[in-house]
Formats: sequence, C-alpha cells, structure tokens
Amino acid sequence: MITGKFMTQADQTTITKIQLWTLNIPITDPFVVATGQLTTAQNIFIQVTLRDGSIGFGEIAPFTDLTGETVSDSLKTAESLATPLLGTPAINYRKAAQQFQEQVPNFPATRCGIETALLDALCRSENIPLWALWGGADVRERETDITIPICNCERTLALVREWHAKGFRLFKMKVGHDVDEDIRRIEEIHKQFPEVTYLVDPNQGFDRNTAEGFIKGVKKIKAKIEILEQPLPRDDLEGAAWLRRTFQIPIAADETVCTVADAQCVIQNKAADYINLKITKSGVLETLDIFTLTRTAGLKLMIGGMVETRIAMGCSFSIVLGMGEIDYLDLDTPLLMNHDPVKGGFAYCCPRLQPWNGAGLSASLSPNENSLVIE
Repeated sequence: MITGKFMTQADQTTITKIQLWTLNIPITDPFVVATGQLTTAQNIFIQVTLRDGSIGFGEIAPFTDLTGETVSDSLKTAESLATPLLGTPAINYRKAAQQFQEQVPNFPATRCGIETALLDALCRSENIPLWALWGGADVRERETDITIPICNCERTLALVREWHAKGFRLFKMKVGHDVDEDIRRIEEIHKQFPEVTYLVDPNQGFDRNTAEGFIKGVKKIKAKIEILEQPLPRDDLEGAAWLRRTFQIPIAADETVCTVADAQCVIQNKAADYINLKITKSGVLETLDIFTLTRTAGLKLMIGGMVETRIAMGCSFSIVLGMGEIDYLDLDTPLLMNHDPVKGGFAYCCPRLQPWNGAGLSASLSPNENSLVIE
C-alpha cells in the first residue's frame, strides 16, 4: 500500500468509487422552446471518489430534442464509461475525455457529466478551484440573462415583471412558434420596460422568410436585440450568413455548433458573430477546444446550458472565470427550478453570479438511496 509522502499525484488521484443516481426537479414554468418542452429536469448525477478521499460531482442533463439522449440511455452509457475508470488516475482526465468522444460521440451530455466529476475531484485533490485549472483569467462577479419561455402575452408580462423586480435587465426570449405573436410579446414588454435588452432565441424555429419578418418587426418597435440566436435550422449556414449580411443583426450559432468541426464550418461560411458554448451539447474539453478556435478566428462567445442545476452551471461558470473573453452568460436555469438540491458552490445574487474560492466546484449534493455504486 502506498501512503503519505511516497504517494505520487497519480496514486492520490486513483479513482476508487463512482456513484450514479437520477433526480427529478420540477420547473416553475414549463420550459417551452420551438423544438420541445420540459416541465421537470430529469437529470443524472455522478460522484467520483479518489484514493486520497477527494470527491467530485458531475451532472448529465439530457435534452432529447437537441442531442437525442434520454435519461435511461444516458444512465446505461454513463455506467459503461465509468466502470473502466476504476483504478485509473483522474489526472489523466484528457485521455479519458478523448476516449469517451471516440466511444460515444452522440452522448455529449453523458460525457460532460463524467468529465465534470473527474475535473471536480482532481481540483479538490489539488485544493484549487475548478476555474484555476484554466488560469483564472477573469475572476469576478458576472451577470446572467433570464429565460422567458414561449407562452402567451399575459404570462410573458407576468414573468418579466417578476424578474425585472429582482434586477434582471437582459431577457432571453424563446420564440419560434408564431412570428406575429413573438413580435407582440416583445412589443408589450418594450412598452412597459423600454430600458431592457433581449437575446432572442428561436431554437431553429424560423425559416428565412419568417426570420426576415421577425427582424423587420422588432426593428419597427425599436426593441434592443443584442443577439439573434440560432434563428434557422442548424444546417442552413448559407441562410445565417445571408441574415447577417442583409439585416446587420448579430447572429449566434447554438445548435449548429456541437463540435470543433461544426465551429470550423460556421467560421468558413461567415455564418455567425457569436458561438454559444454549452458543455452539455459538446462535452467539457470539446467546449474548451471550440472556445480556442472561436477566439482565434475572431468571433465572439456566449455560454449557456440545458436545464441544469448549479453542478453543471458551476462547471460552465468555471470556464467563464478561468478562460475569460465570454461576453454573454445564459446561466440561469437553476433559478427556474422549484428548489435547489445543491449545497455550496457559486451563488446567485439576483442576476449576478458570484465566484467562489473553495476547491473544485465547492458544491455537493447527496446520492439517493437507489444510487448505482461502482467500486
């Protein structure tokens, strides 16, 4: 047995136990977007234990309409990926992530959850915050938007009033079912709160004609649209480039960019001003590679997520703090759940996300009694 000062870093970070469990968390308002809806966050959590006693957490937040992953398939896949990790050092997380990508390229949310747990455990072993692993380039309080799902005008205004009273001034408007209704919703908000700004997200819900109609409509009412995110189907790069050229409105690529290769296509086609990073649609390390390519090419960045708790959101916020150069944060979904199962970690002060100095994510939650134990 290796102990004390004779234990190497690799020995200390050897993985000795992994637990997987599901947790269902109701959402306060149905999370309705153009491509689907959720009323409950049905997520999978991972706890990794190292030989030195360090524990790391990760979260799998499958969103079937984007990645095709389901809770049951993700759980099975997570077990198949986690089992061979026993007895291996967490310090080899990049090698593990590369193997995951080769083995299950179509399970990015699953890969993301395991990667996050490995990184969290490793940073706790080293007693550094997760953001420090990436350099700590921009460690400061940051502001997030708040998402308004697709709903009728009355409910839209009620939600906006509620969040506005809490200090939110950047609203992410989900649109894409009915262009005329989308414009009316924004017009009604603009009448009552003319100072607020918008990130508008059709989630691929427009075609070129409806996108043109929407852009002209919101320009007529003089609403302040910061970004139009993923207005067209993910493969219509030519159309996205046309929207940028024709209407001089900043376009963000979201569903279009899940891999580095996707980002390269967007850059080559001049199809976006921003790329929206999401660890759940790409995996953690693939997200970092997309970050590097995007900034090298001179495009801007925003970062978002699926319907996630402060475990996955904490990993995304770590990228913001560690890497810097991310203009817009869409890290709000923990605020949309009816309770928060996570203890510790980053905190929300209304729209502001507050950094932490503890090791790893500095957050935790308890496995449930039906957790799957791998050891």
